[in-house]
Amino acid sequence: MTGQGLFLTFEGIDGSGKSTQARRLAEVLIKLGHEVVLTREPGGSPGAEEIRRLVLEGAPDRWSAETEILLFTAARRDHMERTILPALNAGKIVICDRFADSTRMYQGLSRGDLRDLVDQLHKLMIGREPDITLLIDMDPETGLSRAKGRQGTEERFEDFGPELQRKMRAGFLNLAREFPDRFHVVDGNRDADAVARDVADLVQRELRSMA
Repeated sequence: MTGQGLFLTFEGIDGSGKSTQARRLAEVLIKLGHEVVLTREPGGSPGAEEIRRLVLEGAPDRWSAETEILLFTAARRDHMERTILPALNAGKIVICDRFADSTRMYQGLSRGDLRDLVDQLHKLMIGREPDITLLIDMDPETGLSRAKGRQGTEERFEDFGPELQRKMRAGFLNLAREFPDRFHVVDGNRDADAVARDVADLVQRELRSMA
């Protein structure tokens, strides 16, 4: 994969365990000898991390969905320029906790019919999809309970309540059907070890097929 790299993303509703699974997969791949960059969205570069604080903290109605699309796209552009593309060009595996599919859901679907706008901006300013997307599918009520249990400051989207999470889950599953070549749905309604084993097996199969 020298000079090409592999771009892998994790998606799912809040509390589905994406961050845990992304970290565990990175650990497995590093032990196998791969060069891995573990990153997240929004964030992953100094400028994008500043925007992260703007969009994930504060009251639910702090921003309109349209404004959020612009903020997330700006953060993603900086992230791509400074972190993702340099790593891919160096032949590394990039594992990203959320990417454009989350914007397609959170801003493009769940809070209005703005998917076309999200896709237009993505094509204009980003122009790259992941090679592999792992969707950690989870019961919405369970996921929301987990997310709220963290008691952190980044709970702006969790504060929209369970109805948003139900819409998100349905939307993510629809995305998996829309992009079957890169999406893999993993049952997240199990203990983290079982999920991690399935994720590692799946990704290693993909890597062998690309060799």
